[in-house]
Amino acid sequence: MHLLDKEINGHRVDASGYHVPVSANWSINEIPNGGYLMALLANTMLQESTKKRTAILTAAFIGRSNPGDAIVMVDKIAVSTQFERYEARLMQGRTEKVRALGTFVDDSFICAVNRHETASPAVAPLSECIPIPQMPNFTLYDQVEVCLDPVCAGWMNNHYAEQSEFKGWIRFRDERPYDAVSLLVAADAFPPPVYASHGLAAWVPTLEMSVNTRKLPTSQWLKCVFRTRFITCGLAEEDGEMWDEAGELVALSRQIAHYRPFT
Repeated sequence: MHLLDKEINGHRVDASGYHVPVSANWSINEIPNGGYLMALLANTMLQESTKKRTAILTAAFIGRSNPGDAIVMVDKIAVSTQFERYEARLMQGRTEKVRALGTFVDDSFICAVNRHETASPAVAPLSECIPIPQMPNFTLYDQVEVCLDPVCAGWMNNHYAEQSEFKGWIRFRDERPYDAVSLLVAADAFPPPVYASHGLAAWVPTLEMSVNTRKLPTSQWLKCVFRTRFITCGLAEEDGEMWDEAGELVALSRQIAHYRPFT
């Protein structure tokens, strides 16, 4: 069993609650990564759903989570022929930390139309990209390998780009194959795009994030681009695209984050 599967798997404690300890192995500066928490919540909802693939997951990060014991409460919201919808709440110390809404479909869900009005992003070959190094207290990068296109990697040496954009490649270090749950981790594993243009000038905690899975990938590496166009009123958005090596769109993401300059 891959590490992610071990660390998002919980057991039922009552009619609607699951004990799912939050691991320290998927953290940024010792804070559990939002994509990992979304994967934990999605996996718990899947234990309730008769549909077995995540189509859309949206999470509101209400308070700071910490590694340690957690309870996930799951409620069914709606059921139709094609979709099942659930709400999940991650509780630590009787305090709600994350609330998520999940829409689930069957693996046989049919895509009747396949139209792209924009092409996959131009990203440098993997052999030319620069890996984000493994660092103490940033345990997420012990689990996933992120390699940045050189055009947006200068921030690591105080050379900043004109645009707030990160693009590059990602895979799990233990070669875990992608599914709709693990894609949630990948969707939040790149640094905030504002770092490309501003450097480490601010703390950028996620307030809300949504991931829409379109198609499960056929490759181990995913080609990704994440962009921020507006930093206003203390908020920054982050729009993401994830593509497999066959050129198929895998997932889209949108984050809203609090932009808090260091003083």
